[in-house]
This record gives sequence, C-alpha cells and structure tokens, in this order.
Amino acid sequence: MPARDRALACLVAVLWGLNFPATELALAHFPPLLLVALRFALLAVPTVLLVPRPRVPVRWLLGYGLGFGVLQFLFLYTAMDVGMPPGLASIVLQSSAPFTVLLGAFLLRERLSGRQAAGVLVAVAGLAGIALHRGAADGGAPVAAVLLTLAGGLGWALGNLSSRLARPPRPLHLVLWMSVVPPVPVAAASLALEGPDRVLTALTTATSSTTGWLALAGLAYVVVLATLLGSGLWTSLMARHPSGVVAPFSMLVPVAGVSSSWLLLGDRTPVVEVALGAVVVAGVLVGATGGRAAGARRPGGPAAPDPLPQRRTPGAGRPLGPSLRA
Repeated sequence: MPARDRALACLVAVLWGLNFPATELALAHFPPLLLVALRFALLAVPTVLLVPRPRVPVRWLLGYGLGFGVLQFLFLYTAMDVGMPPGLASIVLQSSAPFTVLLGAFLLRERLSGRQAAGVLVAVAGLAGIALHRGAADGGAPVAAVLLTLAGGLGWALGNLSSRLARPPRPLHLVLWMSVVPPVPVAAASLALEGPDRVLTALTTATSSTTGWLALAGLAYVVVLATLLGSGLWTSLMARHPSGVVAPFSMLVPVAGVSSSWLLLGDRTPVVEVALGAVVVAGVLVGATGGRAAGARRPGGPAAPDPLPQRRTPGAGRPLGPSLRA
C-alpha cells in the first residue's frame, strides 16, 4: 500500500474520530435514529436528482447501504439505548476491522500474511485493553449492549466487503448512492422506536436555541466531512486495495475520537488509554507496511489467482485490481 494511500486512510480515521464530538453536539437535540435518517437523507435527495447511478451491480450498492448505513447504526444506537456507554461503543464498534479482515479472507479468498495477522492482533489487543479500562470506568455495560455493538461492527464489515466487490469506477458516486438506501428504513425505525411527537419536536425546534444550532453544525460535519469526504476516500481505498489492508486503519478511529474529545470537549483521557492507543497505532502500522503484492508469485510457484474479476476504469491504462498487501 503506497505511503499516499496510508496517509489518506489515516486522514479518514481523523475525520471519523472528529465525528464523535460532532455527533455528541447533534445528539443533544436530535434523537439518535432520526439523526441517522437525516444524515443520509440530506445526501440522498440531491444524489437522486443530480448524480448518475454508479455503474456497479445493484446487489453491491444495496449491500453497502444496508451494511454500512442501516445495520451498523440501527444496532449501534439500539445498543446505546439499552446501556452501552458512548465512549465504549466507539471502541467496540471497531470490531469491524477484524471482521472485515476475516470475512475478506474466507469469502473473497484474500490472503492474510503473517505480518497482517500480527498487526491486527496487536491492534485488537490495544482496543480490548481500552474497552476493558473504559468499561470498568463507566461501570461496565450490559452483555446485550456489547453484543448489539458487535453486530453493528459486523454490519460495517459487510458494507466494506460490498464496496470492495462493487469496485466503482467513481467511488464518490457509490458513496452518494449508498445514502439512498438507509433513510426510509431508519426513518421508519425512528418513528416506531422514538415516537412521532419526539421526531416532530426535534425537527420544528432546531433553530430556536443555541443547542439546536450547535446540533445543526454537528449534523453538517457528519454529512459533509464524515460521510461525504470520509466515506468517499474510504470507498476509493477499498476499491484499490484488499480488504485486509485497508480495514485495520479503522481501528485508529477511537484513538482520534478520544483525542479530539479531549481537545474539543475537555474530556480527560487516562494515561493508560493513551498508551493503549499507541499500541493500536503500532499494530496498524505493522500490518500496513512491509507487505508484498496480493497475488504475488510465490517462490518456485505460480502467481496466486485474483479472486475478483478485474475491471478497467475509463481512461486508465491498467486494470483496477488488488494492489499491495499490507
């Protein structure tokens, strides 16, 4: 994986990490499921009117929208509603990275190098340490809440694989059209679980208080920077590299989230969590550097076949296939 793409993956982690304080501002006014519906609806309406549908199979477009947009957030916010602390949820949700690596290995036959496996294990150990420390500090979380958050991580992983299989010639178009999938089912869930009165009150009073304006600012960040820019870059990286190379970078998100919450909101971070965050960073760097090309020729043997059909991007001089393995 080239240094430029590693830098872009780190940028996405920062954008998604800043998403947590922005979301905290938005959740001070909007109910969580309504916020998710608004997040995607604000992108979906102009997308349908102005953006051509990406030239990808519909099943992968739907899979990306259902996994990343619907399953991830429905499970995550249900978990938070039944007692999952937000900080702990942001950490446990990063289970999407090892889920993606494992599903990519089993379903897409992507080879997992020893260096990748070691890096993932180190990063998972760091996340587990942060989760245990944060869980103890927050008084723990119900088992059902933890399982629901893990299900959200699995939904994110399924979305990752769908975007990988789609291999869009224009990744931004896939991100925009993915946003068409979640609004209706998530809005229905919001009306059923949060109630019409709460939804209507949140919508009609958004500009009547400082809290409402800050919530709108948080929503704007979530839509433009976290979803549009962050997800666009992420989808582009997933299209160019094997899942196991890109996915571990998502484990940097809670590190960025904890740091940004400390800088912007004054949340104090224990020294032990800072140290464990450094372990996560080290694990990601170990897994993302020094690898060899996917499908590279083994000594004395034939080149391993690419499990996915190659597709040419218009104007490109070479097929868009799996690139360097981390």
